[in-house]
Amino acid sequence: MLTLGINAYHGDSAAAILRDGKIVMAVEEERFNRTKHWAGFPKLAIEACLKHAGAKLEDVEYIAVNRNPNAQMLRKAMFVMGNLSSWRFIADRLANRGKVLGLEEQLAEAFGVDLETLKGKMQRVEHHLAHCASAYHFSGYKNAAVLSVDAFGDWTSTMLAHGRDGKIEDLKRVFFPHSLGVVYSAVTQLLGFPHYGDEYKVMGLAPYGTPNVMEPMRELVSDDGDGGFHINESCFMHVSGKWQPDWEGGSPTLPDLFSPKMEELLGPARKKGEELTQRHMDIAASLQARYEEVFASILNVLHKRTGTTDLCLVGGCSMNSVANGKILELSPFREIYVPPQPGDAGGAIGAAAHVYAEVLGKQCETNPRHAFLGPGYDDDYIAKMLAEKMGSDNGEIVHEVYDDDAAMCRAIAEEISQGKVIGWFQGRMEWGPRALGNRSILADPRRADMKDILNLKIKRRESFRPFAPSVLRSGVDEYFETDYEVPFMSMVFQIREEKREGLPAVTHVNGSGRLQSVDQEDNPLYWKLIDSFREITGVPMILNTSFNENEPIVCRPEEALDCFLRTKMDTLALGCHVLRRKDES
Repeated sequence: MLTLGINAYHGDSAAAILRDGKIVMAVEEERFNRTKHWAGFPKLAIEACLKHAGAKLEDVEYIAVNRNPNAQMLRKAMFVMGNLSSWRFIADRLANRGKVLGLEEQLAEAFGVDLETLKGKMQRVEHHLAHCASAYHFSGYKNAAVLSVDAFGDWTSTMLAHGRDGKIEDLKRVFFPHSLGVVYSAVTQLLGFPHYGDEYKVMGLAPYGTPNVMEPMRELVSDDGDGGFHINESCFMHVSGKWQPDWEGGSPTLPDLFSPKMEELLGPARKKGEELTQRHMDIAASLQARYEEVFASILNVLHKRTGTTDLCLVGGCSMNSVANGKILELSPFREIYVPPQPGDAGGAIGAAAHVYAEVLGKQCETNPRHAFLGPGYDDDYIAKMLAEKMGSDNGEIVHEVYDDDAAMCRAIAEEISQGKVIGWFQGRMEWGPRALGNRSILADPRRADMKDILNLKIKRRESFRPFAPSVLRSGVDEYFETDYEVPFMSMVFQIREEKREGLPAVTHVNGSGRLQSVDQEDNPLYWKLIDSFREITGVPMILNTSFNENEPIVCRPEEALDCFLRTKMDTLALGCHVLRRKDES
């Protein structure tokens, strides 16, 4: 039985397909059309899922979308009645509602199938139910607390739930206009990071500051002590109904969420090109600290309501890996599952899982703790591509083919230990926002200059943003103060103080590191590479960052080659094919 899940007409549009409750493929549309956070109809992602499943759209028994425009209609009507002067808001909501309700027509036209047949297959799943399903039904937990926190979806920003015996019980919600995601986004914009998805930059900036503006932050958002919270509505523009995001034609564009009142509280917004000052860093630190306070309050209420120490965490805010890394100390939860794609794209999997598990009463197959659910390209494809792109005369590039994985890993590990930067393209692409060892740029975590080399010559991004260590699972306890399995790079922990000086490229200014634990069973080749580096250096980790340059993570070998050629990477490993720049000497 095939179930297709879709996230459409929202940020990070995506598709996923399940066969008998097992994830067959999941992929974001941005990986194909190369537009970050694409918010339209995910035609290419749907095509890729169907192709990988060996199916046509007609073969799919259920099509699930992670939006239900008919949800919370009374609350929506009450808001509209209070904002009748904002005709643009009403028109925009109706237009978006029409697109979601018209998905059958879009699918029928795009794939040349009978519209009436599709209408019988379509299931609309409320946004946060889909979020919760994307975590709980693949977590392996039978009895778990489930928390979904993001900006908004179907008029809800936060959902506290209890997953038991394959069913998700809705315990409590926080509704529009109150939203932790909006608070974080608004302050992100105030700090001069205007693009959709820039919140992670503020998370990286926060350790450079001191949380000394906590009272203004508590005025921005107050928690009610019962798992809910309220924003100071005068500080935010979305409350008026006149705030209009643009979801058309590519990456979402968000007007300023902060109002003049927020500037009165926190000071003037940082202008384009203005230097980051200590004030900006202190605001970032205070925002992160306030988020963690409210987050902790919600977690503790959720634990009391559910009585379990297992937690499923999902929604866009669950990409706050700094806060996630403090769950063990902030709450009684001891087992934590954050899916590899907890954001809106993950709702594609969640919508499909909700239909399979809760509408049909079946059981999804537990995620095997890896995220390699995207497209893959075999060595024959890569060889043909290289022949077409590079020809027989490679000029400044040396091309070597390895017939032994161990030999290739040993050679690449040796190059990393010598300070070279490696493009690593292997197997199926990761699902989710983080490269986890199949579409990665790799380097030596011991080099003090590596962070600057990567930021200036490869990634071309802000210097304050940290890089993550990929660590053999057996080596986590030796290098981190918290010994925990984190396969999806979803938690930040403190690196042991005595190890920090030897790991300058992956140790953040406050002594932390965003951990990715690597298990041999989940990714044998990547594990072998790190283990080879351990044999050479004694250090069971390498620096890992996403394979891209201010673009979506590379998907196809062609994109990996192009990125390698236009940047200062030293070596590119495409499957068994390794390209090296000739030594200038």
